[in-house]
Amino acid sequence: MKATAQTIQQIERALKKVAAKYPANREEFIMTDIHLQVKADSGELLAFNDDDEELTRCVIEQWIDNNDEDFYETVAEILKQCIQNQRNVLGELSILKPYSFVLVDEEKETVSELYLFDDDTLILDGGLLKGLDEELDDFLKKLLAE
Repeated sequence: MKATAQTIQQIERALKKVAAKYPANREEFIMTDIHLQVKADSGELLAFNDDDEELTRCVIEQWIDNNDEDFYETVAEILKQCIQNQRNVLGELSILKPYSFVLVDEEKETVSELYLFDDDTLILDGGLLKGLDEELDDFLKKLLAE
């Protein structure tokens, strides 16, 4: 499933609503993560803080009644990209760093850590590291062959 422009726009609008709940100019910083929950049957995208307070919700029409086997994996990649697109705004929230955006299932169990905002830490995405094992194995074989 490839995200439509409307889907990207709806997700980014929801992320901006989350950012509005924690404006950068607020003096009091809160300690929380942002939990994003997706419901495949209704197409809902919900955002919660650590106290299970709902921050926003919207319906992503493209996700309604989606029965794809890899639904959560696909949604996680789309959400990661949208967060990456909004990182300038989302990285300046009045939340104590480090804080994460996490994809959770309907039982609020973590499905995927989408993005970590921290001044000192960088999490490398699995896509960046694809093929690294094979490259290292080839390098080691060549090194041992000499």
